[in-house]
Amino acid sequence: MTIQALNKLSQPALKEALFQCCGSTTWVERMSRRFPFQDEDALYQAATEVWESCTVGDWKEAFSHHPMIGDLEDLEKKFAGTARWATAEQAAVEHAANVTLLLLADSNRAYLQKFGYIFIVCATGKSAEEMLQLLEQRLPNEPAKEIWIAMAEQGKITRIRLQKLLAV
Repeated sequence: MTIQALNKLSQPALKEALFQCCGSTTWVERMSRRFPFQDEDALYQAATEVWESCTVGDWKEAFSHHPMIGDLEDLEKKFAGTARWATAEQAAVEHAANVTLLLLADSNRAYLQKFGYIFIVCATGKSAEEMLQLLEQRLPNEPAKEIWIAMAEQGKITRIRLQKLLAV
């Protein structure tokens, strides 16, 4: 889809497309009001500005629209709308050793228990081992620090998904 085609979508269709890129209702609403965009760079810049102006609650809502890293079964069931993108983003997990998957599952549970939301990482191009290492590095963080790291990772994911939306 081109930026021109995205600009011409009806509000319901536009919001649906944006929601596939970021699961924050506030982000989707604010972004949809900024349309039309002159070019892709203006779209990406607005996406970043809007995302960074959202609240912690908005960020956590977006996080809740992702499966846990390595939970391919949950991905298929719960996240069917974005499964094609999330599956590609987590492709390396499919080939990970069982021990890595078990460690990911354990660390994901510890992260969720500590922070109250799932571990968010821009998984594109990362192996399961790399994601596990990042998870283990971030687990000791203080909640006030970690929320900002997770927010930045979601911002990367959103940009990649916007790029994929425009590449269709």
